Amino acid sequence: MSDNITIQQAQEKVDQWIKTVGVKYFSELTNLGILMEEVGELSRIMVRKYGDQSFKNKEEELLMADEMADVLFVLICLANQTGVDLTSALEKNMQKKTNRDATRHVNNEKLHR
Repeated sequence: MSDNITIQQAQEKVDQWIKTVGVKYFSELTNLGILMEEVGELSRIMVRKYGDQSFKNKEEELLMADEMADVLFVLICLANQTGVDLTSALEKNMQKKTNRDATRHVNNEKLHR
C-alpha cells in the first residue's frame, strides 16, 4: 500500500487481497472475534509502553504500528462484508461529533489544566 492511500482504496485493496490470497472472508462473527483479539494485542503493547506494566521477554519487539494495522485490516474486512462505506461513515461521524461537541470540550475545565 502506498503512503497516500484513501479509505476507499484501502477497502478495495483488502477486498482484492481477501479474494486472491485469503481465498474468502471469514464469517462476520469470526472477524468480530479476530478484531477483539487484535485490539487486545494493541492494548497489551500500549499498557506496557504508556501504562504501569513493564514488557516481559521480547514483547518490546512487537510493533505498535503493526498491531494498529491488524486492527484496521480486520475492521475493513467487516466493513466490506457488511456493505459499510468507511469514507462516508467517517465523514458522517465527524460531522456528528462536531455538532454534538461544538462547545463541550472547549468548556471542559479539566482539559485546560
